[in-house]
Amino acid sequence: MPKALYFDCFSGISGDMALGALLDTGLALEALREALASLPVAGWAIDAERGMRGYLSGTRALVTAPEQHVHRHLADVRAIIEGSQLSQAVKERSVAIFTLLAEAEGAIHGIAPTEVHFHEVGALDAIVDIVGVVTGLHLLGIEAVYASPVPLGTGWGRAAHGALPIPAPATLSLLAAAKAPTTADTTPFELVTPTGAALLAGLARFERPAMRLERVGYGLGKRDLERPNALRVWVGEIDAPSDHEHHDHEHHDHEHHDHEHRESREEEARTVLLETNVDNQNPEQLAYLGSLLLDLGALDVWQTAIHMKKGRLATMVSALVPAACEEQAVDALMRESTTLGVRRRAVERHTCERRVEHVDTPFGAVRVKRKLWQGRDLGAAPEFEDCARIAREQGIALRDVYALAAQLVGQASPAS
Repeated sequence: MPKALYFDCFSGISGDMALGALLDTGLALEALREALASLPVAGWAIDAERGMRGYLSGTRALVTAPEQHVHRHLADVRAIIEGSQLSQAVKERSVAIFTLLAEAEGAIHGIAPTEVHFHEVGALDAIVDIVGVVTGLHLLGIEAVYASPVPLGTGWGRAAHGALPIPAPATLSLLAAAKAPTTADTTPFELVTPTGAALLAGLARFERPAMRLERVGYGLGKRDLERPNALRVWVGEIDAPSDHEHHDHEHHDHEHHDHEHRESREEEARTVLLETNVDNQNPEQLAYLGSLLLDLGALDVWQTAIHMKKGRLATMVSALVPAACEEQAVDALMRESTTLGVRRRAVERHTCERRVEHVDTPFGAVRVKRKLWQGRDLGAAPEFEDCARIAREQGIALRDVYALAAQLVGQASPAS
């Protein structure tokens, strides 16, 4: 069953609160330090300490970095992240979060995202916060992230631009783009920072899932409030869709779950194919566009070499997206490519059920995806990211890790 994390934001969220909450649930500080040490910037440090906020005990993440008189652009932050040895998935997700920040700031100031000077959120400690949270989720094996409605507080704060109303404009812009639910709250302090809002917008779905709880952790905020200033996270497993029909043995409930399952499959089948031809853009930018589309929820993205009028070589960018993501995907295609138009057509799919399982190898656990069609088990394949991580850590060939995991998958009995 997939492992999930739920951000319970009863007192808001910031980057250091999210990082502290992950450490409180069992994220190893040394493993986090080792992973972040590959960032090509020096002078920062990360520590943790136990503490209390009101009647709750938890972990305070302490990220320290030198005062820097540098206002980084998005390209500068991207270069730092992509110059690390972190996994490609962590790099792409971290860059996507900073891209959301740049888009929010750009919309506020009326400039292009690439022209935004990051101030507080471009500082080194914010980079460590954001990349640290994404890395921590990866190290904990979290596959799905959810979040509660958020309280926003009220009043005024100070920033590089001067006095700003609370919630900060960037915070509101990010939450509005994510259609985040909020709660009524008049606490006279900032409860959700732009960094915290960007993490939620880039990582989470705003709902509380049914979970089989394993751990609960608390990340402590800087100040003491009248209520506990902490971010709570729930970690556990969520049921795969194929398990729904087993929750009740009564006949009429079986029919109810089967109906829900069919509706879910039908909703997944309602997809849109978006296509556009581009003949005047850097391939690196198109690769970034593909990663962004996947982050937005695209089911698949691919590029095809084509010939256009006058014999011009060009690239056709195709994205298969759920109908609910079409508007965001079209916006990304228009914004991030040189195209003047995007074709669309509704398509339907036949899809297999997939179930995530684990096999234990001598080098550690490897996730595998099992393929099911109409009740038949059609085999399973090892997860690339897990195999690649083991290959790097153990200094062995990736193909050997794949072969070992595949052999163990064949020996294991399919999960019931």
